[in-house]
Amino acid sequence: MNKRVVITGAGVVHSLGLELDEFWENIKAGKSGISKIENFDASDYPSQIGAELKDFDPGEYIDRKEAKRLANYSKYAIVSAMKALENAELEITDDIAERAGVMVGSGIGGIEVFEEQVTKLNKRGPRRVSPFFIPMMISNMAAGNVAIYSGAKGPNLNPVTACASATTAIGEAFETIKRGAADIMIAGGTEASITPSAVAGFGNMKALSGRNDDPEKASRPFDKDRDGFVIGEGAGIVILETLESAKKRGANIIAELVGYGASGDAYHITSPAPEGEGAVRAMKAAVERAGMKPEDINYINAHGTSTPLNDQYESTAIKKLFGDHAYNLKVSSSKSMTGHLLGAAGGVEAIITAMAVKEDVVPPTMNFEEGGEGCDLDYQPNKAGEAKLNAALSNSFGFGGQNACIIIKKYQD
Repeated sequence: MNKRVVITGAGVVHSLGLELDEFWENIKAGKSGISKIENFDASDYPSQIGAELKDFDPGEYIDRKEAKRLANYSKYAIVSAMKALENAELEITDDIAERAGVMVGSGIGGIEVFEEQVTKLNKRGPRRVSPFFIPMMISNMAAGNVAIYSGAKGPNLNPVTACASATTAIGEAFETIKRGAADIMIAGGTEASITPSAVAGFGNMKALSGRNDDPEKASRPFDKDRDGFVIGEGAGIVILETLESAKKRGANIIAELVGYGASGDAYHITSPAPEGEGAVRAMKAAVERAGMKPEDINYINAHGTSTPLNDQYESTAIKKLFGDHAYNLKVSSSKSMTGHLLGAAGGVEAIITAMAVKEDVVPPTMNFEEGGEGCDLDYQPNKAGEAKLNAALSNSFGFGGQNACIIIKKYQD
């Protein structure tokens, strides 16, 4: 089947904004959502900063009693999904429910629940562990809860591909529609991993930035002084539909999703494959799946984590695939503002990429002063720009060497 797939709605939960318009305006303005961690005492941690959701309130979307039975990552997913449906002006009614599915990725799931309940187990014994422990914690429950709250009864899956989870979810949702298994998919990712054990674990493996005295300058993708990523949390969800479905209901189309590529490095549990060869294969697959040539791409929303190897190898991978055109491309990393949302990163970045294509705006890479080794592309430093963006690539690469890329194109009837 050759169904066209369009993006008709988007919802985001992030420290930069709980409404799409506010979030997008802050991205264009180069604002940072990164600050000192406040939800627990991080004073003894190697990294004490993050793009943290402070005092998050699910508001009218989830009642207080039910909220106590949900892990934070599920709350973020539900709220962003319901906001995406509102943005799409779409209600999942009984007549379309079986043709509407959910694909929400998460790298870690309900880790704060795990911490709380294991602490109870060790201090107070097994009878004090909550009966909701397992259904709160397990990583498929965000997708399950989004279906419960939205009424979507079609395919329901939870891709777990580390930091590529949300992009994998959107890509696989795209394929689900293309093969005719659904007409509508609620897709993206969610993560709530700014917790003691997660921050300690990432910090002790020296993955996180130690620039604790200057949080807003800490995430500096492609810069020679980058020293690690800054952890973030939240959710990003898009509504995907067949063009036929969108037109039938007179939907406002944000952009078109035209390509998806995935690959495995088969190399190392944390380090990317040398010279970014796995990234090359994923990007190449997305371009080919879209029926495009590399030179048709105008902008890349890079994985751009602000870690030494990722940024160097991603830049190398772009140059390998795109050749001379690599230097004509606009490339930027929104993680310089959002931090790294792990399994939710690709969802938030898909929204940024779609809005960039829609408005012909290139989001900035903040805190870029001088390129590091091998980082010599046009990273749109420190200020958003304007450029004709017909097609853009969004990259996500995860621990374990799991890579996913999607191509978003300006919608034309």
